[in-house]
Amino acid sequence: MKIGAYNEILDFVQSMKGRIRVANVINEFPGISKYTIGSIVSQEYQKKMKKVSYKHHDVDFVENRYHIYWTRINRGEDQVLVSLANEVEISPSLLARTIVEKHVSVTEYDGKNVPKPVLAQMMKDTSLIKDPVLAREVDICILDDDFYGPIVDSIRHSIGHEYEFLLKKKVDEKGLSYLDEDQMRARGYDKTPDVKLEVPISIDGHVVNWIESKASFGDEVSHRGYLKDQFWSYWNRFGPGLVIYWFGFIDELDTNRDKGILLKDHFPEDIVKMNPLCLSNR
Repeated sequence: MKIGAYNEILDFVQSMKGRIRVANVINEFPGISKYTIGSIVSQEYQKKMKKVSYKHHDVDFVENRYHIYWTRINRGEDQVLVSLANEVEISPSLLARTIVEKHVSVTEYDGKNVPKPVLAQMMKDTSLIKDPVLAREVDICILDDDFYGPIVDSIRHSIGHEYEFLLKKKVDEKGLSYLDEDQMRARGYDKTPDVKLEVPISIDGHVVNWIESKASFGDEVSHRGYLKDQFWSYWNRFGPGLVIYWFGFIDELDTNRDKGILLKDHFPEDIVKMNPLCLSNR
C-alpha cells in the first residue's frame, strides 16, 4: 500500500467522532481488505490509548470515575462503564480494568495495590468479581470493545498462530528444510524467527535465510520497532531474511532489501532454491 492511501485511511479514522468502529472504516474503503483495515485501525487506536494512558494511573481521575460510576449505578442506570468510556474516549475494557482495580483495592485489599495476576484473572473470568453488577458491567465493556480486553487478546493470539501455521504450510509445500522457533530455542537461541531455512533460497534476487510471519499491517511505528527488537537481531545471527506482513505494509518502508531484510505481503511463489551440494563443497 502506498503511503498516500495509508494516510487517507488515517485521516478518515482521525476524523471520526465518538467511538471508532472498524466496520465503519471498512465500509468507507471497500476496495481494501477488511483484515488490512482492521489492523491499521487497531494500531492507530492503540497509539491513541498510549497517549492517554496516564489517565489510568492518575489518582484523581480514577477516584472521579469510580465516584461517578457508583452514583449512576445507585440511580439504577445500565451500561454505565461503556457510557463513561465513551465520554472520556477511553477503551471500555481499559476503563473497566481501572474501576475493577479500584473496587477490589477498596473492598478486599484495604486500599492497597491489587496483584496484577489477580486483576488479570478477574478480567478473563468476571465471575471472580464479587459484585455481580460490576461483573456484568465489565462483561458489557469486554463485548463492546473492538481493540482491548481478553476476547480481543485471544483473537489476536489465534490469528498469529494461524498465519504461522500458514507460513509453515507454504514452506512445506515448497519442499524446504527448516527449523521452527521451538527447535531453535532447544538449540539455545534466545531470539528466533518463525522459520530458519537450513538451505537458503533466493527471492527477487535476494538471499533469504529466515522468514518471519507478522499477522498485522506494517506501519512505520510497528516496523521500526520490529527492526530494532527483532529483525536486525535475526540478521546479525542468521544473515538476510524475509518478513511477511500478511495484512500488507506501507510500500515505502521496504528500504532494506540491499541490507538483507526483504518485505512481502504474501509467501512468494517465484523462489529459487539453492543446491545444498554447492554449499557443502565450499
